[in-house]
Amino acid sequence: MGNNGPIKRNANKTRVSNSRLKEQSNKLLQLYNKYVNFDYGKSLLFDASQLQVVSIGILIVELILNVLVVQNTRYTEIDWRAYMQECEGFLNGTTDYALLKGDTGPLVYPAGFVYIYSILYFITSKGQNIRLAQYIFVGIYLLQMFLVLRIYTKARKVPPYVLIFSAFTSYRIHSIYVLRLFNDPIAILLFYIAFNLFIDNRWTLGSVFFSLGVTVKMNILLFAPAILLMYITNLGYAKTLLQLIICGFVQLVLGAPFLASHPVNYIKGSFDIGRIFEHKWTVNYRFLSRYFFEHRYFHLGLLTVHLLLLIAFFRPCYHFMRSYARLRLVQKQLQPRIDKFNAELKQSKAKKEDEETDLTVEQQKFLDSFEKSIQHASGKQPVPKEKVEVQDRHEVYFDKAVQLAVVPVFLANFIGVICARSLHYQFYVWYFHTLPYLAWFTEFDVKVKFLLLGFIEFAWNTYPSTDFSSGILHVCHIVLLFGIVKHFFNMRLFKKIKND
Repeated sequence: MGNNGPIKRNANKTRVSNSRLKEQSNKLLQLYNKYVNFDYGKSLLFDASQLQVVSIGILIVELILNVLVVQNTRYTEIDWRAYMQECEGFLNGTTDYALLKGDTGPLVYPAGFVYIYSILYFITSKGQNIRLAQYIFVGIYLLQMFLVLRIYTKARKVPPYVLIFSAFTSYRIHSIYVLRLFNDPIAILLFYIAFNLFIDNRWTLGSVFFSLGVTVKMNILLFAPAILLMYITNLGYAKTLLQLIICGFVQLVLGAPFLASHPVNYIKGSFDIGRIFEHKWTVNYRFLSRYFFEHRYFHLGLLTVHLLLLIAFFRPCYHFMRSYARLRLVQKQLQPRIDKFNAELKQSKAKKEDEETDLTVEQQKFLDSFEKSIQHASGKQPVPKEKVEVQDRHEVYFDKAVQLAVVPVFLANFIGVICARSLHYQFYVWYFHTLPYLAWFTEFDVKVKFLLLGFIEFAWNTYPSTDFSSGILHVCHIVLLFGIVKHFFNMRLFKKIKND
């Protein structure tokens, strides 16, 4: 009898080990049944909550696609050589913006542009290694796509198939990034870094990157009205002032060498809002005569329309941002409690599993028999164990509140694009990645949404631009803006604003 104890304990351990192996096998089977089926495949295309998984595939395909473009499509020289010439002048000691010039004319971008392209100047052997520069821009494109997809993933507004379609079908966007090497993608990348930091409540670092974007190209200021609202509603006026000081400080630090020597030439050269664009490069106003296109009153008219549209959308956008701030405050208050509860639940579940493991086979059989007798006495049918679902985690998806911040920010930039005095082909990156979100914010039929995106893409791919392509672009912009306005009016929030 003395030797039977260890044998029995070993037998129990073997049975427990076999039970665990069976449980693991069942889990693998459950995972297979859950993910390898038509419904899950369908959800990857149509369920916005699956975008985090789909994003990985998008980035992998984009990497392959961009490498193929670089390897098989001829590079087109437009501004890269001029960028290198302008930076070469700075590296040779010139800090007077009036003297920094390239083949395409004088330097018209702020100091951040000079520093970034000076770095590229050294990395690419004084700008001669074009292929290396292209691969650097492949990296810029992929990083920006990651940041854009992160925003869309948090918002859960747009189905994955829309982003798959828009990402892979735009020839112009891939061309701007890896075949032209413009500075617009770098500026937009810095903005998306800043916006991701803002929605992560990292305000100071976000302000630094936002200001860095402005030092590369001024178009980032088109986002500024919505970012200002975001500051005020989330931080209050005192902390908003602090963030504005940080933005201004970044401008002063980067511009210091030029401001110290020739301040007027620097400000006039890098922040010249009155600069006249060449009519031959315009994408949006080909149907205008050159005289009218360059007329001062036309420019003032567009500026007036821009300001009026910003004023018109101020109240709904303010309410969106205020609601976003309130939800983030609720998240700040509740999230620690939810995390604590989940930790306790996980600890309790682990303790329960340990207790179950410590039972002998005889004890487990007795418990199963006792449970069946109770069910039989009560007239209830036994429930198969594999069908019992135990909730092991409580979660509130607060990140969906990002929708309330995305709309005002993307809309402010879109209004700026609509009212731009001229749009050149590289300016497409200013708002391309925001278009799917704006389109899906409207209540249009899906076919209409795709038509709008398709015709906008058509207009940007028409080279040189024509009266028809410019007209189509304006029509699409106006229709999309109308759809956004209509959706605002149909929302209870906007009705409340009207009543107020």
